[in-house]
Amino acid sequence: MPLKDSFSGNIAIVAEREIALGFRLIGIEDSFIGTGEEGVRKFEELYRSGKYSLIMLSENLQRFMDRRMLNMVNMSTRPLVVFIPLPGGKEEESVAELAKRVLGVEIGR
Repeated sequence: MPLKDSFSGNIAIVAEREIALGFRLIGIEDSFIGTGEEGVRKFEELYRSGKYSLIMLSENLQRFMDRRMLNMVNMSTRPLVVFIPLPGGKEEESVAELAKRVLGVEIGR
């Protein structure tokens, strides 16, 4: 029987209105509208809560994070933090690149 703790399976989103509402429509209740420094504060609150296994953030929030926070986000696996690419934004990170960045493991070779 697999181990299950209170940490597994909870997902949160912090993003622009359209993105947050879209995720809420597909059933992710913890979808929050947040941009700029307000969005970063909401992320910090969610991160510190220990309630989530995955936190997805608008890629625009990266601009408002200091180096310490960006390092924390890049190294975090519990919760896993990923940035949602915006249409017309920079190229999306592949699963292989994410695995290498977060876990230090190369896959797909």
